[in-house]
Amino acid sequence: MLNTYLHLNTKLFDKDVEQKPTRDGYGEGIVHLGLTNPDVVVLTADLSESTRCEEFAKKFPERFFECGVAEQNMAAVAAGLAVTGKIPFITSYATFSPGKNWETIRTTIVYNRANVKVAGHHSGIVTGPDGATHQATEDIASVRSWPDIRVVIPCDYIEAKKATIYAGETEGPFYLRFTRDKTPVITTEKTPFEKEKIQTFWVSENPVATIFGTGHLLYYALLAARNLEKKGINVLVANVSSIKPLDGEKAVELAQKTGAVVAVEDHQTTGGLGGALAEYFAKTKPVPMEFIGLADTFAESGSALELIKKYGMDETAIEKAVEKIIERKAK
Repeated sequence: MLNTYLHLNTKLFDKDVEQKPTRDGYGEGIVHLGLTNPDVVVLTADLSESTRCEEFAKKFPERFFECGVAEQNMAAVAAGLAVTGKIPFITSYATFSPGKNWETIRTTIVYNRANVKVAGHHSGIVTGPDGATHQATEDIASVRSWPDIRVVIPCDYIEAKKATIYAGETEGPFYLRFTRDKTPVITTEKTPFEKEKIQTFWVSENPVATIFGTGHLLYYALLAARNLEKKGINVLVANVSSIKPLDGEKAVELAQKTGAVVAVEDHQTTGGLGGALAEYFAKTKPVPMEFIGLADTFAESGSALELIKKYGMDETAIEKAVEKIIERKAK
């Protein structure tokens, strides 16, 4: 059953569950920060509407910088603003930032510990119709390899707002990852946002596997947990919003409780959440794992739901992964 202590959306499994893109939460979060801290500034690369910066620009025009299609320049300008004491958020599609300007962010922001927040929008295959050129599915791997940067991936619109505010109130480089399409609202305003902590969102009696999910695919992990429970297969589902730093101790605790793990993410199966968990388990207590994500391929153009199903990221695929890992554990 759902862990009611965490105040999850009671209509989560309804057909008419509320859906909003996580980028909307980012837009509300930066406005909140703008109202509470005059040092917060926002920069974008000709994508103010798509990245939900428009409201911030209207309210604080003197603190909004339109850099045009020049992502490298945007990152360097933000680093300079951070040196002066400002708190810059740079926003673009994740394929362009931190994609196209990866080296500039590395050298001017991360290497210098500049207090800049990188907001990567339109991430994952749910960018759908725009095709592989705009579907950022490698960004977590490329960013978390940088030293001393926080990587946060909210599971829904409400958590996205909380994560944005958290980034603005915390010193140091951040990478925040958002989606374009509407996704189910999993949490509520009352759901605790435990910074850099793994939260258990589904608890069944005597669970036989732990599903670690990040981002919007956490919804499908919860659907899978409900379906599996009907089959008599009990699992845990944990929300991993902080990929770096990873809450390793909690991850080990949940993994050891069940003895089997499935990692779920809208990203390549290499280098993302699954990779981060596997690295930690390898150094502490190894456990059998299965990985849900894009399996070493680019995705096609299509609707979000079509692509999630085709590339094996929906609840059916997650259920099969759980059943497979249980079989492996028993051998």
